[in-house]
Amino acid sequence: MSLPEPVRRRLSDFSRTVFTDNNRTGPEGRSDDNVPDNELVSSLPLQMSLYFNLYFFPFWWVSSVVMLQLKYPALPDYYKFILVTIMIISSLIEVIRLYLGYMGNLQEKVPELAGFWLLSLFLQLPLILFLLLNEGLKIQPLERAVHIVFVAFLVFQVIVAFLALKKMVNQLAARFRLHEFDRLDNPLPSDRQGGPKTRVETPWAVGSPAEGIRSTSVGWGSAVRA
Repeated sequence: MSLPEPVRRRLSDFSRTVFTDNNRTGPEGRSDDNVPDNELVSSLPLQMSLYFNLYFFPFWWVSSVVMLQLKYPALPDYYKFILVTIMIISSLIEVIRLYLGYMGNLQEKVPELAGFWLLSLFLQLPLILFLLLNEGLKIQPLERAVHIVFVAFLVFQVIVAFLALKKMVNQLAARFRLHEFDRLDNPLPSDRQGGPKTRVETPWAVGSPAEGIRSTSVGWGSAVRA
């Protein structure tokens, strides 16, 4: 199961715009890193937080539902509707968010990891902060405790996922530049014999580490596709 192709393209374009380091203009930008070109860029801290988050989420959900049931008669009608809606939306978001986080980090898929980062920062984090900070919801001690832990997970994952995305996108760009320099230094036999030449039109023609470097003209979307 993977993201629809239009969504992948949009997330790929977003990642290229936000996470690309424009100061790295050639392979010399990697000379100081002393890391191989096929280095794994999956984030261990992010994966550990996702693992613990996966087991914490059912506990958070049960605690929130039990507390909601206990205080439901004492809440105003509009807060009843808001709380039920937030619980449904946040539960759906969390399932999708954890799936994208696992797929994007373990398989080094930029669109999935970018979707995880966006869902965490712009949807899930504001919803949980609303549940934590709005005193009109008659917050109970157990609710406050589980919401604080959830917010800590989200803040940590937003920061670590941003760093992982930046590293992942820059590695793809650097691998493409190295490939282009290698082609200039070692032209293909067909190029020396005047045969048909392949022209690369975009700097994102690199697949996943398992696929190696492609020499055909591809877009940014195929550059990060596993």
